[in-house]
Amino acid sequence: MYDWKVAYDNWAPEEQPLREALCTLGNGYFATRGAFEEADADLQEHYPGTYLAGGYNRLVSEIAGRQVENEDLVNWPNWLPLTFRHTNEEWFGVSRVEVITFRQELDMRQGLLERRMRFRDGSGRESTLYSRRLVSMANPHVAAMEWELTPQNWSGEIEIKSALDGRVTNSGVSRYRDYESQHLEPLQQGQHNEETIFLKVQTVQSKIQMAQAARTRIYMEPKGNEVERTLQTEDGYVAHHFKLKCEQKRPLRVEKVVQLQTSRDKAISEPLQDACINSGRQGSFTHLLEKHRLAWQRLWNRTELQIACNSKAQSILRLHIFHLLQTVSANTIGMDVGVPARGLHGEAYRGHIFWDELFIFPFLNMHLPELTRELLFYRYRRLPEARYAAAQAGYRGAMFPWQSGSNGREETQQVHLNPQSGNWLIDNTHLQRHINGAIVYNVWQYFQATEDMEFLTFVGAEMILDIAQFWSTIAEENTKTGRYEIHHVVGPDEYHADYPDSDEPGLSNNAYTNVMAVWVIQRALQLFQMLDDSRVEELLQKLTISEADIARWRDISHKMYVPFIDQSNIMAQFEGYEQLEDFPWQEYKEKYGESMRLDRILESEGDNVNRYKASKQADVLMLFYLFSAEELIHVFDLLGYPFKPEHIHENIAYYEERTSHGSTLSKIVHSWVLARSDRKRAYNNFKMALVSDVEDVQGGTTQEGIHLGAMAGTVDLVQRGFTGLEIRDNVLWLAPVLPEEIGCLNFQLRYRSHWISLQFTHDKLLIVVDKGWLKEVQIGVNGNVFTFQTGDRREFNISR
Repeated sequence: MYDWKVAYDNWAPEEQPLREALCTLGNGYFATRGAFEEADADLQEHYPGTYLAGGYNRLVSEIAGRQVENEDLVNWPNWLPLTFRHTNEEWFGVSRVEVITFRQELDMRQGLLERRMRFRDGSGRESTLYSRRLVSMANPHVAAMEWELTPQNWSGEIEIKSALDGRVTNSGVSRYRDYESQHLEPLQQGQHNEETIFLKVQTVQSKIQMAQAARTRIYMEPKGNEVERTLQTEDGYVAHHFKLKCEQKRPLRVEKVVQLQTSRDKAISEPLQDACINSGRQGSFTHLLEKHRLAWQRLWNRTELQIACNSKAQSILRLHIFHLLQTVSANTIGMDVGVPARGLHGEAYRGHIFWDELFIFPFLNMHLPELTRELLFYRYRRLPEARYAAAQAGYRGAMFPWQSGSNGREETQQVHLNPQSGNWLIDNTHLQRHINGAIVYNVWQYFQATEDMEFLTFVGAEMILDIAQFWSTIAEENTKTGRYEIHHVVGPDEYHADYPDSDEPGLSNNAYTNVMAVWVIQRALQLFQMLDDSRVEELLQKLTISEADIARWRDISHKMYVPFIDQSNIMAQFEGYEQLEDFPWQEYKEKYGESMRLDRILESEGDNVNRYKASKQADVLMLFYLFSAEELIHVFDLLGYPFKPEHIHENIAYYEERTSHGSTLSKIVHSWVLARSDRKRAYNNFKMALVSDVEDVQGGTTQEGIHLGAMAGTVDLVQRGFTGLEIRDNVLWLAPVLPEEIGCLNFQLRYRSHWISLQFTHDKLLIVVDKGWLKEVQIGVNGNVFTFQTGDRREFNISR
């Protein structure tokens, strides 16, 4: 990686699956993996995949003796196919030729994927191929590519094939291949005009239709050479074949422009009709590239973080921002979609939406808050399903699912395959009720950053109150202790889904869940002072919240139980945690490395991770990641627990020694919580999180889809963690703790309708407030609050 590019200067088949994920191109509407145009899905080296935001379908499979229904983000027709062959010979493919030189570059500045290669076939013919590809950020329905083939030591007739292939399945994740995977059925295929072919398919259950129209043009020297065109069709497949003569040293250029429409689109008549009509309206590849480049320029103007003194971190952070913006952009607005944990880059987690928003939204809040607003509507529109789920489980209010897809029902698998042992295991991770707390946190953080009172009044408040009601009814009062408790849940750790030798799923009193429940209820009570009385009355009536309910909320907010270990200052991850066995960490780290999936390893050995004090990722420590010491201690004061700032370090040290970092999110949290006390260790954790996808540290997971929460989390770690940025009491607070390895940091952020430029070094902080709609904002620097107005520029000495 360097500057604005990710470059590969050799052909390495074993690395191709990872490269295809990292070289995905997208625009927030759809994305396509970085597979070669000529490559078919062989499940070893190549896996072309195109994914539509919100494009889900359900299939029923028979697994482990039961009927299991899963909803997947569908792999849609492959629009890439473009290849050539010599007369009566096999089609070109990288594995079928001798690669002489190879270079592939992902240009993040303009969203362009390029490939240059020289190769020799079995007959000794040498050729060069230069290809460029884009998925338009300027027009969400357009993708385009340009091929330039130059014969180096030969002349003769060749055949070119440009196709649309709907005979695809969801086969990109090996452990899912025992499930049904045929999501598409063909509807139509054919030729629109001499230049354009089309393909129309629909999903077999959700009945989403997609139409693709591909216009292919060939440019060659000398002009006037005859090109013979033929059409090939079969169910779900259509191709244009071109026969022509090549001349040595004369480049042959092929341009393929694809228009993609679906039945989910707004302002169309019918997908196929609009795809064909609009395909003819598109300009050349060069024209489309310029519009696309300018759209990316506008995005980078809003979102770039500059670390000029650390080029490696700078490049990888750009890559992370790039993939975030390819998953959600202005093109996402109006689509009613969430943020898949693995982006639009692959099929892992079936394209479901988890809690990763918690790590993604903070960056968007400060740069593209209109996107956060739109993505929060995804949750709001699924409130009825969340209410139904709560009622079915015996609760009131709204209970959002751990994994969400099209309509907001629970999509967590009932069983999952341990690839290490080959065994199918019951999956109880749907009991992660803390997703409800994450949703309220996201609503609250968006409001703090934007002061969007309209959203809070008419959308956010309803979610907050409904979720508070859920926590109120899942909490049970222990009459012996006078404290409220929450049972049958799973915490962020995920390894511990039940007690050893217990037949009941779930755990009691997960500390993180209980504290989050109290924080949510406190925010709900705060709304009564923030909203006008008539709106409060409307909401209470609509949600059937009574005075008795509110009295219970207040009682819970002062009496929730939080478990501690043996009368110490260490929060127990859950009740009974201290009774678990210690784990032989050194032995297993030497054998499996730092980032272990202990649940899979131990199950394959006939053991169970539930027996041990061993976490997959941060659990208790999530509290110190989400909340400042001041805010957290305020919660504990209300609960009557004598928790002090110095106790935070004790908890961090305790759980650092008991975490396997089996999730890419874990290192981000650990870096964040160490930033104030140990910059060196904080930066070491940051470095590991930074390269988790680039180097695929989990050994083969990134090729199934990038980890979007981890990518966005590393950017936010720089933006907020190392700058001490938080919004509290209507003040934007800054308390920089830049690591030694990051000597300078510059970025701008959007805060309550102002653009604010921040420039950090280890000694200085420069704040410049650009024009905004508000007359003034309050900014706190190292404990002191200052009033800034439009045009103000102030420098602070921050050396310590």
